[in-house]
Amino acid sequence: MKTTGECFCGEVTYQVNGLLRDARSCHCSRCRKAFSSQASAYALVEPQEFSWLSGDHLLTTYVGNHGFGLQFCKKCGSTLCGIYDGAIHGVTLGCINGDPKIALARHIYVGSKATWEVIPDGVLQYQKDAPEHA
Repeated sequence: MKTTGECFCGEVTYQVNGLLRDARSCHCSRCRKAFSSQASAYALVEPQEFSWLSGDHLLTTYVGNHGFGLQFCKKCGSTLCGIYDGAIHGVTLGCINGDPKIALARHIYVGSKATWEVIPDGVLQYQKDAPEHA
């Protein structure tokens, strides 16, 4: 299965030659700031299945003290992917072209969600991170 994505201006494009997995929405204050939203929407990928198709010279990277980081388009500011230890870790679902054929399986760090956010009843929620293999 091939999945493609791109930034808002369309200059940076990528392809994932494999399945997206473990889609989640994180509601922590750092993700709210990084995604300029109430939460992130993110799915994991295998690093070897990810490739930049165009515009990788326009990428800028931010890595925090914890080793995780994000890559952005310098031109339009879109957050495209997450990295860990220098390798692609996952992709932001908002930059995927078409139907990503995956659904958010869980909402994490809802204990620190924005006070103005309302999460619908019936969705799997964790006050912090989900237990391993959840």
